[in-house]
Amino acid sequence: MLRGLIILTLAIVLGAGAYFVLRDDGVLEQVTAERVEQALLDNRVPEPMAACMGPRLADRLSIGQLRALERAKPQAGESTLPLSTGEAMARLRRIDDREAVEQVVIVAGGCGFDLMMQGF
Repeated sequence: MLRGLIILTLAIVLGAGAYFVLRDDGVLEQVTAERVEQALLDNRVPEPMAACMGPRLADRLSIGQLRALERAKPQAGESTLPLSTGEAMARLRRIDDREAVEQVVIVAGGCGFDLMMQGF
């Protein structure tokens, strides 16, 4: 009886631990500012701008929203950076998360202003 109770308790504890580690937004899914900054650098955002934006975006956006932003990456036949307003708008439409786009615009504007004031 005691042995069965110990095994049941252990199974519950292990199950709860696995849930918190493996679920969406769990420990394995937590985003660090460094990962966001590296993603920005990989998409050719200048280093000072990426260093400014990374922590702010990591704080303001969920994992799902950051994943939604990945849909703005260039697709086959597109240049790394949008060459026209139409191409930029098409990439923004692929994101389909208004709040995420708004936060990127707010963060980019704030970082741009901060860097301008610092003389970058």
